[in-house]
Amino acid sequence: MIDLPGFRVVKVLGTVYGLSVRSRNIGADFASILKSTVGGELKYLTNMLYTARDHAVERMVGECITRGGNAIIAMKFDTSELMNFAQVCAYGTACVVEKIEG
Repeated sequence: MIDLPGFRVVKVLGTVYGLSVRSRNIGADFASILKSTVGGELKYLTNMLYTARDHAVERMVGECITRGGNAIIAMKFDTSELMNFAQVCAYGTACVVEKIEG
């Protein structure tokens, strides 16, 4: 979300990032290739991407907390592949927010 209903941004701390790069093992790659010939979900790869995404978010949140923030707005993900490695980047704007009285 761009904003947080019921809260006001009192300080913008800047962009925070979390990055996770995962390698696939050759056995799982071979099994995935065989599975792809008949169709269906490649569960090993799905799980690998979920894990990478979760670690990227944890790192991004950690950077926000280190900077003194208590919220991240406009959070997004980027994913890419580099030399058979899966990369996930989570990023957003670290802020200090306070609850709006009323």
